[in-house]
Amino acid sequence: MPYLRTWRTSRPPRQTVSPSESHVSRPCISKLVSDRYSDVIVLSEMISYYDISGCYILRPWSYKIWELIQEWFNVQIRKLDVENAYFPLFVSQDRLEKEKDHVEGFAPEVAWVTKSGEDDLAAPIAIRPTSETIMYPAFSDWIRSHRDLPLKLNQWSNVVRWEFKDPTPFLRTREFLWQEGHTAHASFDDANVMVRKALDLYRRVYEELLAIPVVPGYKTEKEKFAGGHSTTTVEAYIPVSGRAIQGATSHHLGQNFGKMFDINYQDEKGETQTAWQTSWGLTTRTIGVMIMVHGDDTGLVLPPRVAPLQCVIVPITSKSCPIEKLAPYCGSILESLQEKDIRVKLDDRLIYNPGWKYAHWEQKGVPIRIEVGPRDLEKRGARLVVRFGGEKVDVGVDGLADAVAAKLDEVQKGMFENAVKFRNDHLVKVTEWKDFVPNLELHNLVLTPWCGGEHQDWEEWVKDKSREESLANAGLEGEADTTATSVAAKTLCIPFDQPDLPEGTKCIASGMPATCWVMWGRSY
Repeated sequence: MPYLRTWRTSRPPRQTVSPSESHVSRPCISKLVSDRYSDVIVLSEMISYYDISGCYILRPWSYKIWELIQEWFNVQIRKLDVENAYFPLFVSQDRLEKEKDHVEGFAPEVAWVTKSGEDDLAAPIAIRPTSETIMYPAFSDWIRSHRDLPLKLNQWSNVVRWEFKDPTPFLRTREFLWQEGHTAHASFDDANVMVRKALDLYRRVYEELLAIPVVPGYKTEKEKFAGGHSTTTVEAYIPVSGRAIQGATSHHLGQNFGKMFDINYQDEKGETQTAWQTSWGLTTRTIGVMIMVHGDDTGLVLPPRVAPLQCVIVPITSKSCPIEKLAPYCGSILESLQEKDIRVKLDDRLIYNPGWKYAHWEQKGVPIRIEVGPRDLEKRGARLVVRFGGEKVDVGVDGLADAVAAKLDEVQKGMFENAVKFRNDHLVKVTEWKDFVPNLELHNLVLTPWCGGEHQDWEEWVKDKSREESLANAGLEGEADTTATSVAAKTLCIPFDQPDLPEGTKCIASGMPATCWVMWGRSY
């Protein structure tokens, strides 16, 4: 039987505490989670490690999940008149540095090509960390009139961001796969509509495909995309660590890039105008979030809509009922499921016994296992074993395909509801600083009143103060906190769905009048 180390810590119930209650040291727990996560992704054949730090091989089991997301997403963006294209991997130094705020935001992560063979290049060439500065000179060439707008393009590609923090497969890598949408519009409002439609597609990827609830909202001024007007985001919650993770972002770029790259057009009156732009992206981080939200002590638990295999059929043979006798019956079950467009495999390998196969497919997270033995052949039925929750049910062969399809829908719904409940149990409101860090220690996301807007210094104050108190509570006063999983709190988003804010409510940090609620957490 494949070996897999237990990887999920117990899930604590929702709690709110006063500062006088005890605290939990987080750094050691983060390390434990990281080790277990690595076990899961390797033993389930999602990832193979590579000899360059931060770069990983996506094996077919994980790449198929990405393909299923791609297939769904392409259908949805076509409904928005977005077309797929492809732009080069490399960007010249002049182009990359043309937009000051943009390059400053990415400068530490840019990888440069400086040689061709033994010869130095005349000028270094950057490997794209994102494609605004690659695509927008082309936009300038293509857009001349208001009739050329809106221009809506998407590309599926890889990018490189040379992270210096601890790399983690899927979650924080130096090379990753993504889609990036880039659009140009005649008005601010049209661009804003595109931003929100793109973000809603990301919400649907997480909630409808991956069965993960997310909180949509605006990034604060401090956290928004460098060089853009505003950034929207969907934020997910990782139960095993009590941390948040940014799921995807959609940016309103305003006219900043349009002015830098001369993306101008003649309006209906013949006057020259600058286009309003958006960019939006979703990455293979989605797969890592899914693994950490749904996995259990055995390994992966895959939502049916993105599972590479939704069912596996396992024959149970005996001396009196060899595989030759079971094979035609299992084959008929296979065909009936394929006719329903269910992704299914017959595991008729003779070198492994049924127990090994059970453990193998459970570890890989296949939603339903169909066991077929001599008694099932005799009774014209089969046993369904559900990965999520472990339910076992015997079904007659005549209604088996319909039963499996219904069970897959039920599992998808159940996984989402389970994740929603756990996330909601760990989303708390805090209105006084004394309760802020204690709730972070209990794996909670924290909603607080916030003065917002131009008061960016108070975000840094919360980050520094929460780090200081957390390290002190763990007995680590004066220790550095520079890893990828810092104990400091950061703003996640200003949720679109805002709770009531009573008049006179004070900002939790500055004490100034609050203008909104903001969500904080420890983040990957």
